[in-house]
This record gives sequence, structure tokens and C-alpha cells, in this order.
Amino acid sequence: MRNLKKHLEELRKKGLVFHTHGEVFGKLKDQSKEYQKAYKEEGARLTLVRQIRELRLKKKLTQKMVAKRANMPQSVIARLESGEHSFSLDTLQRIASVYNKKVALV
Repeated sequence: MRNLKKHLEELRKKGLVFHTHGEVFGKLKDQSKEYQKAYKEEGARLTLVRQIRELRLKKKLTQKMVAKRANMPQSVIARLESGEHSFSLDTLQRIASVYNKKVALV
């Protein structure tokens, strides 16, 4: 993180302007309760997606291997891991079962 901040500062000195996620959305998130709720939900969804991908990599499995064990096309795993698509609870449960995990609301 420190290297990123240093790199962004160097780019700014050269006249290039880059904004971090926090800079862009930090001001917006205070604007409305609806935005705050959506922001929190999206953050939780992306965290879950990241954890699923990290678990797959930790177990040294390919998307194709996970898909076969979850009885679904590899493209479903790819779309889920991209973070750009929504997914159903059923899909999540089938993927969790590959890792002997259960889906729970906390």
C-alpha cells in the first residue's frame, strides 16, 4: 500500500492525476442512506468473491476443476470470480461444498 501511495504521488508530481477508490467514493458515501447500504452490500459481495478465488488458488484448483466438482460450467466460476456478475445462493452453496464449507449468514 505504501508503494502505491508513493507511486501515485510521483505520478501527480508529473502532472498525471489518479484517484483511489477511497478518494472517489469517500465523498459520495456520505450523501444518502441508500448509497451507504448499497456501498456496504457491494463491498461484502466483492469480499466474498475475493475469498472464493483465494480459496481456490490456495487449494491449487483450476476453475475447471471446481466447476466439475460443483457440477456447473467453468464459465460460471469465471463470471463469479470476475466480480462483475451476480450469483445465486444455490451456486454459492455448490461451490462451498467443493471446499467442504457451508454458507451461513452472520
